[in-house]
Amino acid sequence: MNIIFLGPPGAGKGTQAQMLCAKMGIPQVSTGDMLRAAIAAETGIGLEAKRFMDAGQLVPDGVVIDIVKERLSQPDCAKGYMLDGFPRTVEQAEALGHIAGIQAVINLAVDDLTLVRRLSGRRICPVCGAPYHVDFLQGKEICKEDQTALMQREDDRPETVQNRLKVYREKTAPLIDYYKGEGLLHNVDGAQSPEEISGEILRILEAVG
Repeated sequence: MNIIFLGPPGAGKGTQAQMLCAKMGIPQVSTGDMLRAAIAAETGIGLEAKRFMDAGQLVPDGVVIDIVKERLSQPDCAKGYMLDGFPRTVEQAEALGHIAGIQAVINLAVDDLTLVRRLSGRRICPVCGAPYHVDFLQGKEICKEDQTALMQREDDRPETVQNRLKVYREKTAPLIDYYKGEGLLHNVDGAQSPEEISGEILRILEAVG
């Protein structure tokens, strides 16, 4: 089954994709992870993408579509996949329609205040790259004893988060209407616990068949 996860930054799309992929035996296709890998490797496309990501803006369609097309052609995607972070615009959705068939679109709905708290509180260990959140740091061991050494990604800073949400509302939210019109959209409350969300999504996917 080919599935798309929609929802604003911080809605939990990546977390849910990981949980469900393990249960369904299909790969998670995350454009965010692929772009960050290209940035870490300092490839030409990675450096170009970094300028946009650091400013909380969307990476140009042409760059992202080429990355996704190549990824979906790989053997592990033959039995299905979960798209996390793509498409982000109606134009990307239309391009995707020429690449692959989609059976279900899951939209995780979360209010803006919750999203800002989730994203601006994220931190990364500078030693191993492990993720943390400031709301759950007390008593938690990290690679370095000094928890103030944890790093914050540029695109998780509060002012950048606000811009990311603005870009989402302008560019990505119209996908909800687009896929609703295609008869593929299923709305899920993203404020539930991860286990409740994954259970609801599995019930939806089983009904879709």
